[in-house]
Amino acid sequence: MKEKIRIASGQGFWGDLPNAPIDQITKGPIDYLVLDYLAEVTMSILQKQKLRDSKKGFATDFVELMKTILSLAKEKNVKIISNAGGVNPIECAREIEKIAREKNIKIKIGIVFGDDILNEIENIQNIGIEFKNLDTGENISSIKNKIVSANVYFGADGIVEALKNGAECIITGRVTDAGMTLAPLIYEFGWDKNDYDKLASGIVAGHILECGAQSTGGNCSLDWETIPDLAHVGFPIVEAFSDGTFFVTKHKNSGGRVSVATVSEQLVYEIGDPKNYITPDCITDFTSIELLQVEENVVKVFGVKGNAPTEYLKISMAYADGFRTFGTLTFSWPNALKKAKLADEIIRKRVSDLGLNFEEIYSEFVGFNSTLGKSATDEEKLNEVLLRIGAHSHDEKSLKLFLKQIPPIVLTGPPGVTGYLGALPKPMEVFSYWPTLIPKNLVEPKINYIEVK
Repeated sequence: MKEKIRIASGQGFWGDLPNAPIDQITKGPIDYLVLDYLAEVTMSILQKQKLRDSKKGFATDFVELMKTILSLAKEKNVKIISNAGGVNPIECAREIEKIAREKNIKIKIGIVFGDDILNEIENIQNIGIEFKNLDTGENISSIKNKIVSANVYFGADGIVEALKNGAECIITGRVTDAGMTLAPLIYEFGWDKNDYDKLASGIVAGHILECGAQSTGGNCSLDWETIPDLAHVGFPIVEAFSDGTFFVTKHKNSGGRVSVATVSEQLVYEIGDPKNYITPDCITDFTSIELLQVEENVVKVFGVKGNAPTEYLKISMAYADGFRTFGTLTFSWPNALKKAKLADEIIRKRVSDLGLNFEEIYSEFVGFNSTLGKSATDEEKLNEVLLRIGAHSHDEKSLKLFLKQIPPIVLTGPPGVTGYLGALPKPMEVFSYWPTLIPKNLVEPKINYIEVK
């Protein structure tokens, strides 16, 4: 058993800073590199890709990254854990196998899957599971024929099992973001599955890492102007010990800052009830967390308390919900906002005259209320306003007619239009979110391996 391990975040979302995972491996010692690619909407997009091509449905950026770092990770004995498998982790692993063979890298790849229950929904319903919407209580029957993806959030168990069997690179489907960090802690320190305080500490460590540089100064509200060298921001590293205590830091000579403030901001990100942060592995009490700045860019995290998990797993479902589109027009001073509001009114009247039906038409006045909403003031002082007007409909033809009402404003609306941004956009499919639950005893992770010798 190791005295401590260092787990590094290399990716907060699909599209994050490309050099971050390379820097994490090359600029200092780490034991694990955790790469997070998935969000709720990502799963539906990947599922559509897989339906068009059975060999797609995973994060292709991960494959490109591995061409650069796989040999480095092997050389430095860094294990990689990533949910880049999306809805097709087996095909993703096969792509990594190709890289390993091309580069003559001996490696064991673990694949954690079984989270995709899209084709099992009806069978599960037949035994009495209703899949009610967690937010609205609505029955799934209203959207059953429109579902495009359905993925269970697994916890750390499948990854732990893969580590026990010698996997050096682990590719998963939908697991919790924090579970990817908790798993190596359970494996390396031999934590008991009922030691909820330690498991909760691992969840907190994972939560701090899961959004990348958001815990090392990125997107930080407090003293943001004083945070050094964000252009070369260092991503967070957790240095963890077997008693559940850990330290948040980053590589030396990297930009950004690790402070109680930066870590605290990440801790309150997307947690809901802070006393009951629910994951498949445990329930964590975020109000028990203690933070201490022990030196520059090192924060100690301790005192975390946890409780037994629930008997359910969350499912992230997405369903096809029509189409949407947006158009934009920019208006200049004076009276920029009044001009934009009049243009918005004209477009809405012309659409109404055509007798078109929409689920919703929505407008934002960027530069005035797109961020502040109803609290926006001082409209007369605005130098320019961008009208962003969009519509949602289940009729794609209606949206195309809607879009055609926007360019004519340049010559048939109020003065001061200084820009019509880009070509006429095309309607895009809308995927809506359906959160629901499933009993744990009905689904469990599956693990396969690919070994390159």
